[in-house]
Amino acid sequence: MAHINIFDTTLRDGEQSPGVNLNHFEKLEMARQLERFGVDVMEAGFPASSQGEFEAIQEIARTIKNVSITGLARSVTSDIDTAWAALKDAEEPRLHVFLATSPIHMTHKLKKTPKEVIQLAVDMVTYGKSKFPFVQWSAEDASRSDLDFLVQIIEKVIDAGASVINLPDTVGYTSPEEYGSMFQYVKKHVPNIDQVTLSAHCHDDLGLAVANSLAAVENGATQVEGTINGIGERAGNAALEEFAVALNIRKDRYPFTTNLVLKEIKRTSDLVCKLTGMVVPANKAVVGKNAFAHESGIHQDGVLKNAATYEIITPELVGVQSNSLVLGKHSGRHAFHQKVKELGYQLSKEKLADAFRSFKVLTDRKKEVTDEDLFTILTDIQTMNTTDKRYELQAFQVQYGSSNLPTATVALSTPAGERVETACTGQGSVESLYNTLEALIDEKIHLTDYSLSSVGQGRDALAEAHVKMTVNGIRVSGRGVAQDVLEASAQAFINAVNRVFLTAHFMKTTHM
Repeated sequence: MAHINIFDTTLRDGEQSPGVNLNHFEKLEMARQLERFGVDVMEAGFPASSQGEFEAIQEIARTIKNVSITGLARSVTSDIDTAWAALKDAEEPRLHVFLATSPIHMTHKLKKTPKEVIQLAVDMVTYGKSKFPFVQWSAEDASRSDLDFLVQIIEKVIDAGASVINLPDTVGYTSPEEYGSMFQYVKKHVPNIDQVTLSAHCHDDLGLAVANSLAAVENGATQVEGTINGIGERAGNAALEEFAVALNIRKDRYPFTTNLVLKEIKRTSDLVCKLTGMVVPANKAVVGKNAFAHESGIHQDGVLKNAATYEIITPELVGVQSNSLVLGKHSGRHAFHQKVKELGYQLSKEKLADAFRSFKVLTDRKKEVTDEDLFTILTDIQTMNTTDKRYELQAFQVQYGSSNLPTATVALSTPAGERVETACTGQGSVESLYNTLEALIDEKIHLTDYSLSSVGQGRDALAEAHVKMTVNGIRVSGRGVAQDVLEASAQAFINAVNRVFLTAHFMKTTHM
């Protein structure tokens, strides 16, 4: 069976999703989980985009040892220099450099002739190869490019030292038959194509990203690029969990293997949801909460008699576990530490102590503590920046009734260590709370989105709030978790504001 390398771009293309911005603690935690998931190549970001992005990529490159780490670069020598500076300490650093090849891009964006584009591509690959042991070259908008021109430029960049040739469906335009045919054509007409790995990178604008990726591997691609949950620019990218499970379930059709650990799918998906605030729909394939639910009586009867009647994927295959009581009020520190290890977290002594305190507080309020609750606590502790916090919630109170004007009173500690408080009204309890927070915070804030969900089930479930806003013109997101929905909402608001002052603020200026 042929082996397919998995190139994960959740931290680069996925992080370009509108409203998503990850700090370097969150990017590192996600990178650790992607390593556990078993990806072969991890695109940690775009090093030249900002100093914060550079530092986050550098830390990932120095920490992750079992995955080849790559960074994106435009066809500019300064981008390549920055990428090398960020990635040089990785176990296996790679450069990912791209250049558009479609007529519409060359004419209107690059404003270059085909001959000039070929020369620039060759020059950049040559320069990149002088620094990096592996260079991936991507033909941006390959699916709308002239095939004979693709053949010419691919042959030249291979001669220049490219190790991987990526043919993206940048705007999600092509069909599986067309995309597969492009790979066939390239394999047939590029004389030195056997010297490189062919890679597929598909966007989901027409809902065909996974289907196109499968068509690519059927026609010679040995690397597939995508993101967890399919997040990314516009309608997103190929969902890696869907691609991996399709290969596993349909081995008869797709005789390919990967290094992915399928039982890590649900955990990886949940972490991406939590850190990005992008919750997957209930009917999302493989990881949606309804993926293994059966409402129809006929379906229920069939599953009870034989699960294979209506379930082609078992929940256990992708790591879906039933929520069960794992620890309780009388659980000690040793048992808690063991559970932390079982869940795959590596916390410092200080953060482990913070997590245990949070766990004990939760057990006083919640009768049953599940893996999902612990996952939420540990993720928040692990990705918390304790050194750059500027605003902190001290106390709040909301007065609300069907015949009263909602009023919120809030006390905050400021960056200067002062305690400030005030009260404001609003049309609802959350609005009054947010109006009060905005009055206390000395920044220009505009809230653009707010969502609230529960962690697990039951009336004592934790509440998780996500917000998107602009702070001083900078787009940020924030999240908060608490037993009370209003406290979770307040924490999400403050979390978003504090993110602006972290060093790892990421610009989103490119896509492929």
